[in-house]
Amino acid sequence: MLSSAVLHSKLLKIAPNSVSCSVLLSSLSYWKIGGPADFLVEPQSIKQLAEIRKLLNDYPEIPVLYIGDGSNLLFDDKGFRGVIVKLGNNLSRVEFDGSHVFCESGVWVPGLAYKSYRKGLTGLEHTCGIPGRLGGLIYMNGGSNRQSISENLESVILIDRLGNIETIQASNFDFSYRVSPFQSDEKIIAGAKLKLHQADIATVRHNMRAILATRRKKFPRKLPNCGSVFVSDPKMYEIIGPPGFAIEKVGLKGLRKGNAQISPLHANFIVNLGGASSADVLELINIVRQEVYKKTDFWMDCEARYVSPLGEISQAHKKAFELWGENVRF
Repeated sequence: MLSSAVLHSKLLKIAPNSVSCSVLLSSLSYWKIGGPADFLVEPQSIKQLAEIRKLLNDYPEIPVLYIGDGSNLLFDDKGFRGVIVKLGNNLSRVEFDGSHVFCESGVWVPGLAYKSYRKGLTGLEHTCGIPGRLGGLIYMNGGSNRQSISENLESVILIDRLGNIETIQASNFDFSYRVSPFQSDEKIIAGAKLKLHQADIATVRHNMRAILATRRKKFPRKLPNCGSVFVSDPKMYEIIGPPGFAIEKVGLKGLRKGNAQISPLHANFIVNLGGASSADVLELINIVRQEVYKKTDFWMDCEARYVSPLGEISQAHKKAFELWGENVRF
């Protein structure tokens, strides 16, 4: 097995000044939860990212995780026994060409929405308040106000395990609400081209301000959280309403386990009151799912993903059920 020292040396050869050791995952997660990761690498180009992918493919025994801002990830308190590859500011080049925009996957989503508005382009207003990076947004087919990033996606740059880089038209993929084909694909999203539309800059600015004002009123902003924990099911939405309303309706708003709490401001948010553990969050998730199901006959699935110490990623409710089963306690 490759030693930590040799792995460190090999990573530094590809990405000088971009490799760190024993980094606390709580510093990389919007939830501010998670133990230490053995290595953190922050590539500075798509080519460098491909070389890192190729290197790590030669050592399948080493857990590897590719992340953006970790805005929807729940890391385990035990940490991560492998390599975290962060696609962030070092990989955030943006180029406009008329109504088309090329972006590397590490671009910050609200910043991209702002730059697009300044160019008099419409289509990304709904993302202006979504924290995170473009790669993660595409991976989750994220958005707000019932919109999704796939609506403006023209092509995607992908990197496979062998480090091969390819550009594929978005029309070749099937997207659905908060679901992308990349959630079941081993390829990494390295960049994308978006198709926007010309619009009156004052109108775009007005719409963005309205979206941000609504988010400030509705969503908790002062305590660490991952945003919406549960995905909105269109069928449930028609009959019951959105997840936050369903959780509030069954009386769970404000419920606390350890130092994690269902936000009193918006029930589809779980906040870290300070020192919350991954187990605290998972227990709340399990309670919410089972109580909502008892009252509505709908199972709510998680947008949030749980990351195990060995790199397995799953929807957080699946790990919650594995730990807590049907033992719901108040």
